[in-house]
Amino acid sequence: MNIAFPYRFDNRGRTAEATDDRHIRDMIEQLLFTVPGERVNRPTFGTGLLQLVFAPNSSELAAATQALVQGALQQWLGDVILVQAVQVESVDATLRVTITYVNRQTQVKQTAQFAQGGTA
Repeated sequence: MNIAFPYRFDNRGRTAEATDDRHIRDMIEQLLFTVPGERVNRPTFGTGLLQLVFAPNSSELAAATQALVQGALQQWLGDVILVQAVQVESVDATLRVTITYVNRQTQVKQTAQFAQGGTA
């Protein structure tokens, strides 16, 4: 059973479930927007992306952020997905991350986009 994120109840009053594709997308979102040190039993889990929303834009920062995100995805979700591309954009107060990956179980290519801050 894949529990829906964020946690909620369905219209039957039970824990809401998610499809396999939606569950993978939810896991990626949790990894991206978790600050390292936020989870007590997994202090290295997360990427720290939220700290970069107000950082000055530069090509070096974009490259470092892409490497950070790709490394975290491979470390924590490497057994579930194969990351093909990571694109990070910071415009004003909005951070947008686009990830292209292959679901290792179904071999289906997916693209997921996440935005945080400002007007997403």
